[in-house]
Amino acid sequence: MTFDDLIAHVASLDGTLAVLPQPGDGTPEIAWGDAFFYYAPDGLVPERTQPFATIVTKNYPGDERSRLDRPGAFRVNIAAGKETFTAWTGHAPREGDTGDPSVTDTVLAHPVYGTVGWLAVVNPGARTESAVRELLRAAYDRARRLREK
Repeated sequence: MTFDDLIAHVASLDGTLAVLPQPGDGTPEIAWGDAFFYYAPDGLVPERTQPFATIVTKNYPGDERSRLDRPGAFRVNIAAGKETFTAWTGHAPREGDTGDPSVTDTVLAHPVYGTVGWLAVVNPGARTESAVRELLRAAYDRARRLREK
């Protein structure tokens, strides 16, 4: 799966707002080139809401362990929730780390936000493509349910 494949897949989900920061749009420079996905049928970034998924193309301060400074590296981050997180990692979000977050094509706890139920995949490929699509759909469905409450 490429960065562009993932953006197209998530953006195709009804009511999804894909925010793609770039120079000159008022977003912080650190976010340029990344992607943030919200359930926002009105087309506006929801207030007080985190995205349900992101794709990052670089290391952020305090989040260098995935080694996204490698050529072509990117990471898909998915707000999985406690139940889905536990099913994938074998432990509750607050119970710790699941290993080396730089491993590619593997579903792991997010190296920073795993404690709040986020999963991550560096450079998803043949092994994780189906899982990543399913996890993204589940995160979208969860965000949609929360918004519609």
